[in-house]
Amino acid sequence: QVQLVESGGGLVEVGGSLRLSCLASRSVFNGYVMGWYRQAPGEQRKLVANLTTDGATNYADSVTGRFTISRDNARNTVDLQMNNLKPEDTAVYYCFYRVYQWSADYWGQGTQVTVSS
Repeated sequence: QVQLVESGGGLVEVGGSLRLSCLASRSVFNGYVMGWYRQAPGEQRKLVANLTTDGATNYADSVTGRFTISRDNARNTVDLQMNNLKPEDTAVYYCFYRVYQWSADYWGQGTQVTVSS
């Protein structure tokens, strides 16, 4: 079992920044993939960004150039730096972690991000 705890969400104005952090209960150094999804009211959960074990990153088109995902092996965290936030970024953000290619995904409890216009 892996526990994931997100932090850093909140209320921010358009154009502002937030940094989300996901603390894992085990090492993130060589996990297969981890990252962030988000879910807005009435919508399906969608990928925001992920980071693979070899350091490759993948971003949704809507956040490319504004969001940056990173991993801190010493702290066992995966962070999401969000800049130039827009109202459409408002959602609950969930951290996920797949330890091995064949294993199930672990999920955090979610953290609310609200961007006010």
